Amino acid sequence: MPPTSTVQRPSNVSESLARGRLGIPSVIFFVLSAAAPLTVVAGVVTTGYGVVGVTGIPLAFLVVAAVLALFSVGYVAMSRRVENAGAFYAYVSRGLGRPAGVAAAWVALTAYNALQVGLYGTIGVAAEPVLDRIFGGHPHWSIVALVAWALVGLLGLLRVDINGMVLAALLVAEIVVILIFDLGQLGNPAGGEVSFAAFSPDNLFVPGVGAVLVLAILGFVGFESAVVFSEESKDPRRTVPVATYLSVGIIAVLYALSAWTMTVAVGPDQIVAAAGEQSVGLIFNLAGEHLGDTAVTIGQALFLTSVLAAMISFHNTTARYAFALGRERVLPAVFGQTSPRSGAPRAASLAQSVFGLLVILLYAVNGWDPVIKLFFWVGTTGGFGVLLLIATTSVAVIAYFVRSGDGETLWRRLIAPGLATVALVVIIWLAVSNFANLLGVAPDSPLRWALPAVYPVAAALGVNWALVLRKRRPDTYARIGLGASAAAAVPPVEQPPAPAGAEVSR
Repeated sequence: MPPTSTVQRPSNVSESLARGRLGIPSVIFFVLSAAAPLTVVAGVVTTGYGVVGVTGIPLAFLVVAAVLALFSVGYVAMSRRVENAGAFYAYVSRGLGRPAGVAAAWVALTAYNALQVGLYGTIGVAAEPVLDRIFGGHPHWSIVALVAWALVGLLGLLRVDINGMVLAALLVAEIVVILIFDLGQLGNPAGGEVSFAAFSPDNLFVPGVGAVLVLAILGFVGFESAVVFSEESKDPRRTVPVATYLSVGIIAVLYALSAWTMTVAVGPDQIVAAAGEQSVGLIFNLAGEHLGDTAVTIGQALFLTSVLAAMISFHNTTARYAFALGRERVLPAVFGQTSPRSGAPRAASLAQSVFGLLVILLYAVNGWDPVIKLFFWVGTTGGFGVLLLIATTSVAVIAYFVRSGDGETLWRRLIAPGLATVALVVIIWLAVSNFANLLGVAPDSPLRWALPAVYPVAAALGVNWALVLRKRRPDTYARIGLGASAAAAVPPVEQPPAPAGAEVSR
């Protein structure tokens, strides 16, 4: 009888992402662009003051930074062992099991898509003063959103380092302008006295603290994406930790400083009323008063590019999550394909663009408020989803190192992630309790429960899909969370012996 032949089963991994294209600066630009500094300072901070009415926002940024720094200790330690573009999905899979990992993937896709499409709701408002100055008027918000959508979609198909260069140019200018605005505010204190009242714990730990902490978390969203780009980094073991810690530190200092100087210029006892009345315009009105019209014009233009930069960053992050799932066949295989020319996750990027287009058209056709009902409600809910993912990943890091923690210190594998988990659970509890405050709706509004309930539903669907895969496609199930290394896990398939006298094909 002829010998048994072995045939290698086709790999379940499509083309890999392009390696070695991103250094530490490029990854930091992606992370900080997702954080959208000027958008947060002009929009999130003023919303916190005006809607929630809590003046301890500068301290809230520092508290959240401390929690995320603790979380990052275990997060980056695990990144040295698990390299995967689907960061949260991969980490939860390896730490808490495959069903939990797929649940995290569904939550991540929901949250990041919400953050991405939510920005289309504010791009029109950000563009209005710029277009008014240039053309003496502005088109409907959906036209501006569609132009931004086309640009973001095009960049999503290009080399990742090209996206990084675009973000670098936009981000550096943005941060410089924010710091100039801060100096103008600090140099013109209300009543002639610089007040540090905004850093007092008494002004943070008040009713509404949960809403403020979620807004602060929303300002940091993107810091975790250093791991998402690990496969495209030149030296992931060094790039991911440095980029993660630097991003948390830069974001914390920039936001706390800007939120504080705003209270200095307006007065701690007047900031809530001023922010409630002027909203996003507050920081630009202060700049006009202290620095002149030219500074306002530059700031408004960079506010527009800040929103655009965040769109580009979230588009790339979302596409890479879908790519990671397609590569492992958790999503259809087409999502795991990359462009031969650019190395970008082509199909995943196009899918994200199609979803964004549908959302823009849906809101435009129905005449829904793009700022409140898209940017604020959908975007804030996306930030809450990322908070849930961070907390779940923190637990997964502990579980992972309990089983395979050799070579890691007790601080990295247990103490730091343990403290972070406790703090994150408390923030989630406060957030759920204050979700009506966060959205700016009545306590009995259905949205108060309906929007956060999206995530348990998504997680349940993810668990169910994982169980279906375990039963019907065990090979796919076995590779969940393995990333690019899944190819090496494909066992050879033995073919049955050829019938006697039959020719064995070569």
